[in-house]
Amino acid sequence: MNNGYSLRASVIQTLLRTKRPDVPLRVALRNTAAVVLPLALGMLAGYPQVGIGIAAGALDTMFSDQPGPYLQRLNRLFLAALAAGTASLVGFFIGDWVLPMAIACAICGFLGGMLVVFGPDIARVGMTSMLLLVITAATPKDLGGSLAGGSLIFAGGMLLAVFSIAAWPLQRYRPERQALAIVYRGLADLARKPHKDGEAPGLTDAMNALQTTLLGRHHARGRAMEAFRVLLELAERIRLELIAMTELETRRDGMGEMFRNDTARVLGAVADALDAAEPPQRAERALATLQASERALLAGGGTSMGLGAHIQALSGQLAAVVRNANWAGSRGEERAQRAESALPETLRSASALSTLRANLTPDAVAFRHAVRCAVVLTLAFVVSRHYALPHGYWLPMTAAIVLRPDFAATFNFGLLRVVGTVLGLMLTTFVLRLAPDDVWAHIGVMGALCVAFRYLAGAHYGIAVAALTGTVVVLLSFEGVDPHAAMSDRVVNTALGSGLALLAYVLWPSWERHRARTALSEMLCAYADYLDALVAPADSHARYAVRTGTRTTRTNAQASLDRMRAEPGTPAVLQELAETLYANGNRLARTAMALEALIDDGEVPEAWPSVGAFIHEASVTLRQQADALNQGVGIGMPQGLREHQRTVVEAVSRTRDRELAEAVARLTDRLTDNVDTIAHVVNRRSTAPA
Repeated sequence: MNNGYSLRASVIQTLLRTKRPDVPLRVALRNTAAVVLPLALGMLAGYPQVGIGIAAGALDTMFSDQPGPYLQRLNRLFLAALAAGTASLVGFFIGDWVLPMAIACAICGFLGGMLVVFGPDIARVGMTSMLLLVITAATPKDLGGSLAGGSLIFAGGMLLAVFSIAAWPLQRYRPERQALAIVYRGLADLARKPHKDGEAPGLTDAMNALQTTLLGRHHARGRAMEAFRVLLELAERIRLELIAMTELETRRDGMGEMFRNDTARVLGAVADALDAAEPPQRAERALATLQASERALLAGGGTSMGLGAHIQALSGQLAAVVRNANWAGSRGEERAQRAESALPETLRSASALSTLRANLTPDAVAFRHAVRCAVVLTLAFVVSRHYALPHGYWLPMTAAIVLRPDFAATFNFGLLRVVGTVLGLMLTTFVLRLAPDDVWAHIGVMGALCVAFRYLAGAHYGIAVAALTGTVVVLLSFEGVDPHAAMSDRVVNTALGSGLALLAYVLWPSWERHRARTALSEMLCAYADYLDALVAPADSHARYAVRTGTRTTRTNAQASLDRMRAEPGTPAVLQELAETLYANGNRLARTAMALEALIDDGEVPEAWPSVGAFIHEASVTLRQQADALNQGVGIGMPQGLREHQRTVVEAVSRTRDRELAEAVARLTDRLTDNVDTIAHVVNRRSTAPA
């Protein structure tokens, strides 16, 4: 395996890598409508400046229209519109004065950069503020004009919010249903094609998103929500049962494959019903087929080693899923049988002030990013004004867009920004020469480019930037800026802004290789917490909360590994350590989930205390390994763990529950091997550079 960083390979991969668009076409269309309609109405009414201002506000807040409960969307879009309007007001009013504007750039850059601690949605609010501050400063106005301009920008953002939540009265629970549908399709994929790490592609992220949608502080309330929460809990239990069945089937030559396929059909039909808000009639028919398969499998007597118990449990859970999907769809006013769940502690957010205070240190990634934003935005603005660069606002605007908290994103966004800008200017020039020299023709071109930008932003940023550049050029043409002029000025400013952002990162970086050990150590500690929840064992709600936290730390470790892989200068030995530990950590988590499936029906076996004592010893050992990893020191192989495992197996084998004894013997052997392997990797790579 070649772990070296190649600039050429990174450039080629950045330019050629594409993904499936992650934005529904209806979202791209409604966002474009919020941009184009006020512009068209302004032109018709003879107030083009009003239309341009509202369109600009909608365009700049467009990316804050993200999936989630309607109340969450409204809060997010209101915040984005307010920040955009305020930044525009300041830019319009003090744009003529270099020193006050430089101070405003520094403040806005730092505060906007710090918002990354609250996630990408809020970080976009900070970036939008920086953009509008420097853009509006290029056309300074008096106090009245500044207030009017800022108000129009704010109105554009709120118009976008109205379009985003327009379906709220008619489809109140649509975001929740869609989030559930994504998870159940992931479960169907897991049932159909078992995966090595116990997860279907994208299922972990989908589960995290579903947690926030259903249990976050902006979640909806009502009787239908109770059914949604039951479906969330059932999704977790079904995942456990599927993983446990996969473990058993590896030793039975595909035993139960027919049942898993029937399970996949039920789960897929439930997802379709949730998506369409219809009764799950197709799921009911698929469930009847599954229950027939269940009877055939159990009657055949070939379901030893615990497989029969998991088949029965899964069948009951699927029946509950179909029943609750019916309540959550067309009969959403039916009461579910469970009370409202509280947000697990692992997902509760601390106060905003506490979060910011914790990151106000030079060692924090967010603090370094905020300082870089402040310095780069200020420097880019001062340079553009000092040298009176034509269309100079493109320089700080590009720097604000390109600069990211990590090297890989900054490099990729910078490269794609330059390429996309060049392509966009060429495309716009070509299209406008073909189109009639008419306002309505130009509005049509702008609408098409705006749809392409919003729809393709997640698929290929370079292509999206090309469309965005064309959108902005056409919009500015309504203010009298010649769309065919100053192409070279915009390209130069874009290249300078991207280079300045990358230079700032190189001069004061936040290399992920310095944080990789910590992220992996936190992942191992979370796995130890998960094992601890199985010792007593804790009640199902406590295990659920711990499992959620485990999934979050695993996602963070994966993101850290991806960022480190994309950085130049990462030592090959450190990358190998991270990848090996991540893979072995996933195997341990899968073993723990299979162990939990043994007690998930709420009846703890009499022999479990001896099993729990062994699990506790494994947890303590794993925590010691996590500490050694974080400190970069070696650790000896676990002493006595294998002997303890044999003692437990011997004790459980004396019980009358043969299926439990066989499962415990197999899973405790795997857990011992998992812990031993992690110790071996940590000890062997203890000298890997931090």
